[in-house]
Formats: sequence, structure tokens, C-alpha cells
Amino acid sequence: MEFLATHFAPLMFGGLLCFLILGFPVAFSLGACGLFFGLLGIELGVFPASILAWLPQRLIGILANETLLAVPFFTLMGLILERSGMAEDLLDSVGQVFGPLRGGLALAVILVGAMLAATTGVVAASVISMGLISLPIMLRYGYDRSLAAGVIAASGTLAQIIPPSLVLIVLADQLGKSVGDMYKGAFVPGFALVGLYVLWVVLLAIFKPKLVPALPPEARTLREPNGSAGYTSLALLAVLSTAVAVVLAQNMEAVHTWWQGELVEFVPKDEKIVVAMCGGTFVAWLIALANRITGLGLLSRLAERVTFVLIPPLLLIFLVLGTIFLGVATPTEGGAMGAMGAIIMAASRRRISMSLLKQALATTTKLSSFVMFILIGATIFSMVFQAADGPVWVEHLLTQLPGGQIGFLVFVNVMVFVLAFFLDFFELSFIIVPLLGPIADKMGIDLVWFGVLLAVNMQTSFMHPPFGFALFFLRSVAPDKPYVDHVTGKTIAPVTTMQIYKGAIPFLVLQLAMVAILIAFPGMVTSQLDKKVDVDMNAVGTQMLDSLNQQGLNFGEPTEEATPGTPAGDSPSLPGLEPPAGTASETAATDPAAPVDDPVKALEQAAGKP
Repeated sequence: MEFLATHFAPLMFGGLLCFLILGFPVAFSLGACGLFFGLLGIELGVFPASILAWLPQRLIGILANETLLAVPFFTLMGLILERSGMAEDLLDSVGQVFGPLRGGLALAVILVGAMLAATTGVVAASVISMGLISLPIMLRYGYDRSLAAGVIAASGTLAQIIPPSLVLIVLADQLGKSVGDMYKGAFVPGFALVGLYVLWVVLLAIFKPKLVPALPPEARTLREPNGSAGYTSLALLAVLSTAVAVVLAQNMEAVHTWWQGELVEFVPKDEKIVVAMCGGTFVAWLIALANRITGLGLLSRLAERVTFVLIPPLLLIFLVLGTIFLGVATPTEGGAMGAMGAIIMAASRRRISMSLLKQALATTTKLSSFVMFILIGATIFSMVFQAADGPVWVEHLLTQLPGGQIGFLVFVNVMVFVLAFFLDFFELSFIIVPLLGPIADKMGIDLVWFGVLLAVNMQTSFMHPPFGFALFFLRSVAPDKPYVDHVTGKTIAPVTTMQIYKGAIPFLVLQLAMVAILIAFPGMVTSQLDKKVDVDMNAVGTQMLDSLNQQGLNFGEPTEEATPGTPAGDSPSLPGLEPPAGTASETAATDPAAPVDDPVKALEQAAGKP
């Protein structure tokens, strides 16, 4: 018994691993393990029985958590957009733009995957949509099967790191940080990962062009009557909108100063990017709209089509991320606006019905319930684990690692990478992150950067052969039998499971490379956050005294610092705030036996009134 009591925390963690290895659902494994070891700990005297009295309060706190309300909103938005036809239009239009290039279809999939990630935030929706739409086209025109599968799966997992990501919401809640800060911190790393994907495809197009052939001329449908592709007007429109965006970004402080009516000297980079991008796109939309209404032929069919197809998702991005970055809405409110915007977008395309809406709401309820049950189980487990001083055991275990912060980060990332073979990101977030967060904070590690680093690492859980969920999603829509292509009439061979696994490995390596880059350059995350404001408490005390004195309450003159030698019981509650002579506090000091019975009179005496 003494051995059990002495090693209670490691035995409890080992018991959880046994539950998981036996195949029990994670939520019930956490809850059952927590309750079992809670009763055992009470029996052994490890902690008092009153610890279980806190359980209802903890569960009520979970249900009252407004941050987690963003999860069903963003899930509903992703499910509605999946059925609105937006992904199909984007892939078709962007594929026409990049089609003449070697690897153009793969580049289109990556860019559309990034755009879907910035609008849906749901990995399953992105992978399934692009698998159904782009995989048959890539197979039709001779793309390597492994590469095609890897590009689609990896692009879908961008929804894990590019805001509005569900995992960033959960990580912010578990680390006790703002969801808005997590979104700002993940903005640049997310698109840097997109750049790594693009670079890999470009290198393949240069050194192994047979793996990524260009679209044949007959597949390029958006042509002018004279047979030209229409790239000139598209390039000019892109240059003009980019110039507007750059000018807007360079003068963002002046725009904010004009808008707010007060001097603004600093605007975060992520805010500049979102607002400038929307400003440049709005100019392009005005030109395309004027061209369609007047019929002047200023733009080619390709330029006009691309402009009108890009507007809805970019508008939704601004509606969700723009309002969050600008401070207009909280992440929960931004998710609600995004869900409503997705419904309006689907209705405008006549792609939504009552049965489809019911199906999306039912799926949203299932996923949200899944998250809540895991969180409830994790709360039961963590409450008992903390009562048994489990965090102290984990802290001693990890702080003794060689290498300081770097050694801690290397060990944590290797551990998360290995655990990601067996657990998905929700389970990792609720089991591992609450143990690691306090230790990272004590070691002086910025928790927002730490959360983004873990999010990029946990992204590998979707790409791990053979348990990656993105690979499962793609396997469900990839052809598993030979079929006849309806365009070319040729028989297309199926995509095997091993080809999907093989295609995922290069992108898995790129994700790990992104983890190393973030460790080497933490400024990619921290430079996007708002600057900390230093508060002068003496100035605050002075301002409060001035305000009270202006209301006729004589609290005396403020001093810069407390008088040396003043007893602790007589020191003012704010720097420089001292009661005047003759107040109730002085009377109590000279005559303790003279209490003031009337609280109103006591307040008047404290204010210096007769």
C-alpha cells in the first residue's frame, strides 16, 4: 500500500495508457481512470474525500466555457461550405490558371487547400472535397498516384494550423491563452507551410517533370474567342490589386488614425495582411463588376471568372478572421458570423435545403458532443491527477532533461510525434497539453508560441501512416477499383492504400521541418502578437485620486511611494493613496474600542465628510 501511495501519479498515468491500449474510447478511458484512481486515492489517504466534491463545479465550468462555443460554429461553417460548391468552383478556376504549368494542378490543390483551410477549419471537409473533385482530374492527365494522394491529404491538413482552426481553439483553452492570440501567432507559420508544399512541387516539376505533367490544350476551357488564354488581363488585374494592397498595408497606421480619430503608431502584421488583401480584392471585384455590367471587354473570361470565384471565400475570410484580428468580434462571435455567412453563400448558390441543413446540424452536434465528452473525461482525470501532485512528478521528470529549454522542446516534440501515431489532435490536446503547459510557462517559454509549435506537430497525426485520419478520409473517396473516365474514355487504374501512404511521407517530412523552423525562429509567431503594455501603477493611483477629488471626495494628495517605516496594516491599498487626518481609520488606530456601527457613516468619514 505504501508503494501505491508513493508512486500514485506515475501509476495513474500508466493506468490510462493501459485503458487506451485495450481499445476503450478515449473519453470513457479518461473518465473511468480518473474515477477509479480517485476512489483508490481516497482509500489510500493520498488526498481527502472532499476532492470529489469539486467535480460538479468543474463540469459546470466546462459547459459554461464560451470559448468552446466556437467549435460548433466553425464546424457548421465547414460542413455548409463543403456542400455549397465553393471548393469545386475554386479548383476548376485555379486549375485553369495553373494548368499550362508542370505541376499546375498540384499547385492549384495546395492553394485551394489553404483557402479552404482559412474558411472551413475542418480537415475532413477539405480532404473529402478535394479528393472527390481534383483526384480524378489528376489521374486523368497522368499525375503520379502517390504524389496526387499526398498533395490532397497534406493540403487538407492545412485546416489544422491555418486559422480558424479547431485545434487552435482547444489549445488556447487548455493553455489559458486568448484564441485571438493563437490565431495571430499561427497565421504566418501556416502560410509558411503552404510555401514549403509549393516549393516541393516546383522542385518535382523541375527535376521529375513526368510526375507532374501540364494540362493538355483541350483541357483548358476558359479561352477567348480568338483562342488566346487571357493571361494578360489577369496579370494586369493581379498587379493592380497587389499594388493597392501594398499601398494600403504601408499606410495602415494612417488609415487607422483616420478611422479611429486618434494617433495609431503600430498595427500588427497579420491585421495588415488580412485588411490589405481584402482591399486589393475589393478593387479587383469592382473592376470585374464594371466589366460585366458595361460589357466593355476590359477583362478576359479567365480573369473575370477567377475574380468572381475568389470573392466569396475571401469575403468569408475577412468576415471571420478580419473581425477577430481587428478586435471587432471575439472568436466565438466570428464563428457565428462565419456560419451564418456560409449559410447565406450556400443559399445564394441554391445549394442548400432543409434536409441538408438538418444533416449539417446533426453532424455538428455529433462532433461537438465528441469534443465535450473528451473534455469532461480529461477534466475528471486531471482533477485527480493534480490532487495526487501529478504535475509535480511530470515537472521533476521533464525539468531534469539535459539542454534546458531546447532539450525540453526536443523531448516534447518527439513525444508528441510518437503519440500522434495512436492519438488524434483532440486527444493529445486534452491529455498531454495540460501537463506540458505549466512546465513550459515556468521555463519561460511563451505559451502562444508553444501552442502553435504543438499544433504544427500534432498536424502530423493526420498524415502518419497507417493511422493518419487524412489518409483515411482520402481512402474513403479514392477509387479502389479500375473505372472508365467519362472524359477520355480510358480505363483508369485504382489508387492503392500503399500509394496513399507513400505519397504522405514527403509532406510529413515537410511538416517536421516546419517544427524545426519554428524552434529556430520563434519570431515567426511572437512578432505577430500585440505588444505588451507596461502599466505604471503610481500613475493609475494618481489618476484615480484626481478623479475622486474632482467628485468632491477629499482623499489627500498622492505620493510617489509609500512612506518608509509605515506599518503594513496602515499602508494604502494603492500607491500614493493615503487617508486624510481625522478619518475613521485614524480614530480606530487611536481608540480601537470605538467602532463605527453605521456603514454609511463610516464611508462618509473615510471620504473626509463631517
